[in-house]
Amino acid sequence: MKTEKEKMLSGEVYYACDPLLIKELNACKDLLQQYNNLRPTDLNARREMLQQILGACDEHVFINQPFYCDYGKHIRVGKRFFANFHFTVLDEATVTIGDDAFIGPNVSIYTACHSTDPAERNTRMEWAKPVSIGNNCWIGGSVTILPGVSIGNNCTIGAGSVVVHDIPDNSIAVGNPARVVKKI
Repeated sequence: MKTEKEKMLSGEVYYACDPLLIKELNACKDLLQQYNNLRPTDLNARREMLQQILGACDEHVFINQPFYCDYGKHIRVGKRFFANFHFTVLDEATVTIGDDAFIGPNVSIYTACHSTDPAERNTRMEWAKPVSIGNNCWIGGSVTILPGVSIGNNCTIGAGSVVVHDIPDNSIAVGNPARVVKKI
């Protein structure tokens, strides 16, 4: 029989209030509190903390404080990753971001899914869908990326967009819902 974490990571319906999941969420929140309270000029300590929090990153990772996520270990970022202030990732499923990605301020990436039926939602049963962002992408400020979305390589997502569908390689997408307005 699968654990709730195994169900969560495989995209199955799981109980979000499972004590072991809550323990992991709280452990990550403790690390994030430490990270967010580090002196901004203490770059080595910041990098070391990010290497503890994230599932994978290189030595050039840079995330402006504050940074928020649920588990951290389900987030994998490529080489020379940069995210600006208030980067929020609900990483109940994996979030994979390629090399040379730039994330603007107030960007949110969601993998958690909830029922639209209030009675079902109140059971705290949910599921998660992974998100992927390719290499050389720029995600503009205040963009929201919803569960299950894949953004291809060399894409720009305009500020304030809500990405609800996949975006192909070499695209500029804007709006709510985001749609491709130009190929590069």
